[in-house]
Amino acid sequence: MSTETLQADVLRIGDHVFTSRLFLGTGKFPDLDIQQKAVEASGTEVLTFAVRRLNLDNPDAPNFLERLDLKQFTLLPNTAGAATAEEAVRIARLAKASGLCDMIKVEVIGDPKTLLPDPIETLKATEILVQEGFTVLTYTSDDPILARRLQEAGAHAVMPGASPIGSGLGILNPHYLKFIIEEAKVPVIIDAGVGSPADAALAMELGADGVLLNTAVAGAQDPVLMAEAMKLAVEAGRKGFLAGRIAKKRYASASSPVEGMIE
Repeated sequence: MSTETLQADVLRIGDHVFTSRLFLGTGKFPDLDIQQKAVEASGTEVLTFAVRRLNLDNPDAPNFLERLDLKQFTLLPNTAGAATAEEAVRIARLAKASGLCDMIKVEVIGDPKTLLPDPIETLKATEILVQEGFTVLTYTSDDPILARRLQEAGAHAVMPGASPIGSGLGILNPHYLKFIIEEAKVPVIIDAGVGSPADAALAMELGADGVLLNTAVAGAQDPVLMAEAMKLAVEAGRKGFLAGRIAKKRYASASSPVEGMIE
């Protein structure tokens, strides 16, 4: 693949175009200085955050985004904390009214212990917000059928979890994620559960269009160094996917051809 082709390899979600395929959450960092340095090291262009963490009634109040040059980033508000479609829609409307961005990450949690998404309420919220003109990225499970239904509802990207939010367990079901990726007509962003650069690289090698993570960076012993490692992992995984890996074989295959060798 030529250098020109790689330069043209951009991620398109709705009307938005990104060169970085790493989305970064903004929670859990030890302090704002480390958060700022980690964001810069990650090379991300998309920052996601829970709308409920912002004081939308008082935009001048101090918040975790104040250290960042927001002209360099696309903000992706999310509906974290919503347990119903109605709550998610209300949070999304608040975000849009504040002028943060037309994109919204739909997140409707169905179980407080596992933080797995509620499939029915997630689908309902996606349908409503698409009809209202949002650019909708929907957090979902690794269920291929639900991912299909979300696309049919108009989601601009689907975001299947690798494993439970914040678990760091990595990709538990690559087989189902591959089903989703193969069938997808919109970008697939692997979201939640990524614990290491190896997980991020694997997600991209499976053919995902991007990776969203937070805890793996914010909770690392050195968040800034981990942010850079994740950036490189996503880039390496993407290039590996585009290059096409060799087929796996049951038995050895000599690296050097045997024809013409001296007897």
